[in-house]
Amino acid sequence: MQCLRALRLPNSAQLLVRRTELVKKTFLVQPTCYLSTEPTTASQRRPSAHVDHFNLNMNVHSKPPSSGVENMLFYTITEGKEQVPISYFTSALKRTGLHPSDPRLKDCMEKLQQAVQESVGEVMMDRDLFHRCVGGNIVLLIQAFRKKFIIPEFDEFTQKIDEIYNTVQNQNDGKVADYIPQLAKFSPELWGVSLCTVDGQRHSVGDTKQPFCLQSCVKPLQYAIAIHEAGTEAVHRYVGKEPSGLKFNMLSLDDEDKPHNPMVNAGAIVISSLIKPQSNKAEKFDYVMEFVKKMAGHEYVGFSNATFQSEKETGDRNFSFYFLTVLKCVGIYFFLFSLCSIEVTCRSGSIMAATLANGGICPITGERVLSAEAVRNTLSLMHSCGMYDFSGQMAFHVGLPAKSGVSGAILLVIPNVMGVMCWSPPLDRVGNSVRGIHFCQELVSLFNFHNYDNLRHFVKKQDPRRQDGGDWNNSVSNLMFAAYTGDVSALRRIAMSSMDMDLKDYDSRTALHIAAAEGENVLHLFHRQIINQFHVEYSSNPGAPLSHNLQLGVINTM
Repeated sequence: MQCLRALRLPNSAQLLVRRTELVKKTFLVQPTCYLSTEPTTASQRRPSAHVDHFNLNMNVHSKPPSSGVENMLFYTITEGKEQVPISYFTSALKRTGLHPSDPRLKDCMEKLQQAVQESVGEVMMDRDLFHRCVGGNIVLLIQAFRKKFIIPEFDEFTQKIDEIYNTVQNQNDGKVADYIPQLAKFSPELWGVSLCTVDGQRHSVGDTKQPFCLQSCVKPLQYAIAIHEAGTEAVHRYVGKEPSGLKFNMLSLDDEDKPHNPMVNAGAIVISSLIKPQSNKAEKFDYVMEFVKKMAGHEYVGFSNATFQSEKETGDRNFSFYFLTVLKCVGIYFFLFSLCSIEVTCRSGSIMAATLANGGICPITGERVLSAEAVRNTLSLMHSCGMYDFSGQMAFHVGLPAKSGVSGAILLVIPNVMGVMCWSPPLDRVGNSVRGIHFCQELVSLFNFHNYDNLRHFVKKQDPRRQDGGDWNNSVSNLMFAAYTGDVSALRRIAMSSMDMDLKDYDSRTALHIAAAEGENVLHLFHRQIINQFHVEYSSNPGAPLSHNLQLGVINTM
């Protein structure tokens, strides 16, 4: 049997407690293990009894410890409603950037699907169904709905991305590559953009499900694999780090008789030979494919045999081919052809880019795919050498690591923020996607993603990584107004956001003061928040005294 005892308070506070029946019910009748501020021996402690934040009928045995947080999250998502259609929940997820196909949400989505299959008609999500489905994803969902991801206002951000996409779509310059016959078959009207942040927020617009070959976009990936496997020193014994200033397929070596960098064909061929050097071509290919699939979070990664055969038949047009024929290295060159024929979509390609942006950890699986050393080296060379003869212009105007391919793909990395995959087949004179280049330029002109946009005294651009100050001020007003009007649903939503519930107005009043002055309904919510904080403090350090803020909160609520 659990012992019940009164919360220890100063004498003046105890007098106030005795005068306030509501506070007595909320604070004075609680399990000892929660409310005592004195050390408790292991034999005296009892299993935690949860206090429901929203159910005013307080039954200390009725709920598991996590249900209060889940309830708050549920009402935040449903905006105070007791039940909503499942489609409402999935739409709310998408607005935060979480995609239903996210591997982290697999268990949740499977349970929702099971509920749909077992029901007749439209399935409504209530608290019970919500608790069953989100139990294993509560931390992820709290981060999402408290706007703790790298792009807090993701819905607004993606609207601007769509605007850039539509602007760029009107660009009709360029020509589809025809020196590889299979590439010439793609329509010049195709245009897609996908992005994935380091927190796994995803957005796609346009032709993002259409598979296309990586072509030269595979070069930084195989280089990263080689560094991950052998280390920087071993790899750069055979290949340089400098831009060549020549066509990507020109036969040229530096002063040390090494290819200039891994992003030109000669350098990429050398890198191909360094990956699993003792293995045959089939084993090497499977090894690289497995890495690419992990980088893409096991989203779509395929292989275009038609493109591979097409490249083999026209490979003698590449200047480097003559050199390789003399050296009898044609086999490794055809292996590079096979890697260039790996297929992705904009969606899977953006996750690969996000893995690089996230330091080698895939954002949607959490798996470490590449070492930090490999990612740093790869991004450095993408920044200086990744865009053919446009690399200097790209570094100057866009200021971000990127790699292009003659299929019309551009792999763009915004370190510690997101990865982007643009794809449109028409190319400019140096072999880069016309629409892709235009999109990157427009993106950086609107947002401060350029490496040097954050210098002091520089012209300020929009930073989607920060919440807008005006919106923050509005939120403070909303907090005070909700407390004044007794809007408990609004207060629940605010409590789940990053809002500090102790913010003061011009007269040094908090929402708690206003709620205490206006009525008891809202006061219940604040009482229960203090109880929850009580539980957190006591669980983390049972012998410690109450924090100063919590003591003030207890007294203020009386």
